[in-house]
Amino acid sequence: MTERRFYITTAIDYANGPPHLGHALEKIGADVIARYRRMRGDKVHFVIGMDEHGQKVAQTAASRGISPQQWTDRIAGEFRATWGALGISYDDFIRTTEPRHRVAVEEMIRRMSVKGDLYRSTYAGHYCIGCEAYKTEDELVDGRCPIHPTREIQWMEEEDWFFRLSRYGPELLRLLDERPEFVQPESRRNEVRRMVEDIKDISVSRSLLGWGIPWPGDADHTVYVWIDALTNYLSAIGFPDSEYRAHWPAALHVIGKDIIRFHCVYWPAMLLSADLPLPERVWAHGFMTMGGGKISKSSGVAFDLNEVFERHGADALRYFLLREIPWDGDGNFSLERFDERYTAELANDLGNLASRTIAMVQKYRGGRVPTAGPGYLDEQTDLCVGEYLERMDSYLLHEGLGVVFGLVAEANGFVETAAPWKLAREAERAADLDAALRSLIRALAVTAVLLFPFMPEKMSELWSRLGAG
Repeated sequence: MTERRFYITTAIDYANGPPHLGHALEKIGADVIARYRRMRGDKVHFVIGMDEHGQKVAQTAASRGISPQQWTDRIAGEFRATWGALGISYDDFIRTTEPRHRVAVEEMIRRMSVKGDLYRSTYAGHYCIGCEAYKTEDELVDGRCPIHPTREIQWMEEEDWFFRLSRYGPELLRLLDERPEFVQPESRRNEVRRMVEDIKDISVSRSLLGWGIPWPGDADHTVYVWIDALTNYLSAIGFPDSEYRAHWPAALHVIGKDIIRFHCVYWPAMLLSADLPLPERVWAHGFMTMGGGKISKSSGVAFDLNEVFERHGADALRYFLLREIPWDGDGNFSLERFDERYTAELANDLGNLASRTIAMVQKYRGGRVPTAGPGYLDEQTDLCVGEYLERMDSYLLHEGLGVVFGLVAEANGFVETAAPWKLAREAERAADLDAALRSLIRALAVTAVLLFPFMPEKMSELWSRLGAG
């Protein structure tokens, strides 16, 4: 059987501040998918990284009295340390200040230029520093960017390089019709369609910013930060050298819903211009809110990640975020809810089930799992596996967790109904006791496997306690 390659990426994080829970949600979700696909036998290549150019980065560095490179080196170290603590199993960490990335960006621009898709013109309009993007009047709410409402919108007028994005409108509409799975979840597709129907050429350079990749052949301009950033998905796998073909096209781009225009309109158009295949799918997850506000640097709504880590550990946080926040929608974060789920579901439901089952096997069968035929709980375990695979193959991570904890509840109910401690007092019920204990151990073992992508450290510990090594 041919081995399936699965190239998965997240949005690279902007280097204007330290990591927060919003970043963590995306990385954890993508990591769960990567670990799940590895369990399914895929050859996974998982890339994350840092977006290190642009006006916000330059301003942040200047406010601290250091160079942009010094600042990005520092902040990249913080992000890598955070992802290590969270158990993010990435294969590469790309930074847009790396030489390999600059080579890829220059090649993309060369290809787009050869295609006749780049031209010079004057742009005048509103600019949001938070988005590093120009905004039309229709995109503003009360004269401000709805994503960064606390930032002043600037009026900019300069001669830039432009990309003939409008040329690719018909092809992008065909893409949405012929490959509806390209934009997921489904609720995002109509939003992308409206963007494409209103498509216009875009500025792809800046003349007033020094911190960026110089525009090839035009030292007065730097490459627009989003064109720069999007190309990371290619530079991380060796583009333009032939080695990139081992991974491209990507199986999945995981992004936040606030950047679908860049990933579902600009990026596929850039790839079409460069005569490169399109990614298979873009998954745009929702926002995590706290008290009604989006958790982000720009909103000022955030938790100290170290405080959250220390509360119940990294695996518990991984579990909670994907149990509480729908992977296809928005959800609210609170420390109180974190405590509730940790106690009720991890400590009581799963923890007590594991402790009681293992203790009963030790007490009644000397620590050896008995041999017995399948019963009711085994049927429920098999059903759980099928439903879990269906949810996980559809990237509905929160539903996958719900299915597994349905099995945990079923197993806890089985303990009370079967009452192994009563069976152990009746010698003639030895076969029933064997069947009950074997079914419980099997349900626990399956639970450990299915939860491994979510809680790799704790499920490895449970697997060892079950004697599986």
